[in-house]
Amino acid sequence: MLRFILKRIYYGVFVLFGVITLVFVLFNILPGDPARMMLGQRADMSSVEAINRELGRNQPVYIQYLAFVNDLSPVSYHKLAEKENMWYPDSSKYAPYLTLASVGNSKIILKKPYLRRSYQSKREVSEILSQAFPNTMLLATVAMGFAVIAGVFIGILTALKKDTFFDRISLIISVLGMSLPSFFAAILMAWFFAFVLVDYTGLSMFGSLYTVDDFGRGEFLDLKNLILPAITLGIRPLAIIIELTRSSMLEVLSQDYIRTARAKGLSRFTVIGRHALRNALNPVVTAVSGWFASLMAGAVFVEYVFDWKGVGVVIVDGLEKYDFPVVMGAVLFIAVLLVIINIFVDIIYGILDPRVRLA
Repeated sequence: MLRFILKRIYYGVFVLFGVITLVFVLFNILPGDPARMMLGQRADMSSVEAINRELGRNQPVYIQYLAFVNDLSPVSYHKLAEKENMWYPDSSKYAPYLTLASVGNSKIILKKPYLRRSYQSKREVSEILSQAFPNTMLLATVAMGFAVIAGVFIGILTALKKDTFFDRISLIISVLGMSLPSFFAAILMAWFFAFVLVDYTGLSMFGSLYTVDDFGRGEFLDLKNLILPAITLGIRPLAIIIELTRSSMLEVLSQDYIRTARAKGLSRFTVIGRHALRNALNPVVTAVSGWFASLMAGAVFVEYVFDWKGVGVVIVDGLEKYDFPVVMGAVLFIAVLLVIINIFVDIIYGILDPRVRLA
């Protein structure tokens, strides 16, 4: 089992290394001068050159790449040279850190990954993401909870009422849900509920999760702004869970042990809930783990349409302002999140099914 876990971690690190390389290459071939973005178009040449030296953009591309990887690595190499040097262990960037080894004016330290600073706000990218991620996590959790509860319930009903009008309607809705793009679904839901039906709903569908109270004394949770984004984000996983639950339930209900349970005189609720459903949920769990990883990583379009202050809004705002460190940090954050969740799911599969460990 330990070998299986180490193998999955190795693959995950390899994938992350590929993502880091691809992100660096893509954002270094894009047009734009970070120094001009930070100082403004009227900045003098000496200030621009100083910023480029600080960012290491006066170095060859391969040196910039090594410095980028060095900043992201928990274990990094640094030189005790002049403070303006890009290899200097600046406490404002890497603190707190632990020195692992020191030879001459060089040392190896253990630190948290440094995602650099925003060109626009001068704030650390890790700070920006730490503020946005809880909102994304809340939205993804509520959306997946809605999709799982409603999807399993509807899937069971469609399996029990196979080939009825309800079954056909749910099939049509599921196909529409799976084929509907997220950005179009978000715009459609926002238009219909927040504008067409606003007199009937009486809900403010847009805005932050936190709202200032009437006296301006502080902020409080305003969960009504979570309704439409969560439903919109949960439409596609809902459709998939309905179909998976239906097909899995139909297969399980045709098994011999289900007929035996019925022949023993067990109630219909006991047969379905205790025997059929427990054995039909395996493919549903697989789908839920994959979808939850992608949703929690950041539903860019849904967050942007509903102005939900999550990782998706951070990415779009960074792209609009050419704030490359923010976008690069957000993309890498999403990649790390996906890799960690996939490793965790693989380990669970390995525990539940020993055959997986042989792959």
